[in-house]
Amino acid sequence: MKKIFLLLSVSLFLVSCLGKDEYIISGTAKGIENGKTIILETQDPTGMGLKSIDTVKVENGKFEIKGKVTEPSFHMLQVESINGKIPFILENGKITIEINKDSLNKSKISGTYNNDEFVKFNEELIQIQKSLIDFQKKNTPMMNEAQQKVPKDTVVINKLMQEFSKIQQNVTEVSKKKYLSYSETHPKSYITVLIIQGMMNDPSVDLKKVEKLFAGLDESLKTTVPGKTIKTKLDQAKMSSVNATPPVDATHPTAGDAK
Repeated sequence: MKKIFLLLSVSLFLVSCLGKDEYIISGTAKGIENGKTIILETQDPTGMGLKSIDTVKVENGKFEIKGKVTEPSFHMLQVESINGKIPFILENGKITIEINKDSLNKSKISGTYNNDEFVKFNEELIQIQKSLIDFQKKNTPMMNEAQQKVPKDTVVINKLMQEFSKIQQNVTEVSKKKYLSYSETHPKSYITVLIIQGMMNDPSVDLKKVEKLFAGLDESLKTTVPGKTIKTKLDQAKMSSVNATPPVDATHPTAGDAK
């Protein structure tokens, strides 16, 4: 009983040590040698690649990174001598990352609302894209063989390309519906504000729909960098719409005046 009480006390102490406006990344790095460097990276403000904001060393298969952020944003973990990066959402709270050294994209991320949502959203997108990936795996050898023939087997090449195009079009349509339905039902998710930001880059987007989605966002997301970008673009679009409206010419009578 004393041991249980001691464990509970230690857990409560660790939780209480994590401030409201702080993050802690508790990582496991099974199979990675002691002393290997874990690098926390973010997008460089200049847009020129990534920049390092923190580094730690692996000790006995574990690592820990602490800090503070003012808003959620995508970051990456780079592991020394391993190709690839682990994307996740850095936000205040306790984030758990279990590194899979053999396949970084299979690393497990959990612990905060936005990271849990990011993982679930990605899993659903992978299922949507499965038909496209399966088609590529199945038909790549046939495509390679057709291209290597002299002359090339254009009948097979064109057939495969047409089939691929149809599947790709379907996946794109289903993905768009997924993005929209998610943004409509998850007003507190950081992913939603990124989806809306992406919608603003589509010239054919329904601005009224975007306005409605943005208005429904949690207030904390409206003040993030992507949230402010959306607001600016919406304001600019409104101004462009007003300026495009032709002014009434007072020198020409209206239909009613002509009578």
